Amino acid sequence: MAGDRPTRVGNVIERHRDGTAFEATAAYCRAVRSGAAIAVSGTAATAPDGSALFPGDTYAQTREAFDRAVTAARALGADIRDTVRTRLFLAPESDWREAVRAHREVFENVDAANTTLFVAGFIPEGVLVEVELDAWVAE
Repeated sequence: MAGDRPTRVGNVIERHRDGTAFEATAAYCRAVRSGAAIAVSGTAATAPDGSALFPGDTYAQTREAFDRAVTAARALGADIRDTVRTRLFLAPESDWREAVRAHREVFENVDAANTTLFVAGFIPEGVLVEVELDAWVAE
C-alpha cells in the first residue's frame, strides 16, 4: 500500500469527500489528513438519498460504516494497520454485541484503541450505528 500513498509537500491538509448530501449540507469532509494524522468523520450506513441502509440490522450497518471509513482513510494514504483509534456510537435500540462482532471482524489483529458509547440517536432516522476512526501514517 505504501506505493499508493499520495505525494505530500510540507504540512498540507488533504481532504476526502465521498459525495454524500450531508457533507454539503453540514460543510464537512468524510476524512481529513494533516501530516501523519488522518481523522475520519462519523460514518453511517446510508443510501445516496440519506436514508438508513439495512434497517434494524446493527451488524450490517456497522460493517458498512467501517468499510466506508476504512475506504476514506485509504484514500488519504492509510492502511488498515495504521488505525490507532475507533469509536462506535450506538443508538439505544442497537445490539452492542453485533456492533462489536463487526468491529472485531474488521479490526482483528489491528487492536486499535476503542471507545463504544450509547447515544440518544442519529440523523437520519433508522441509523443504529455511527463510527469514527483515526489513523497515523508514516510520512
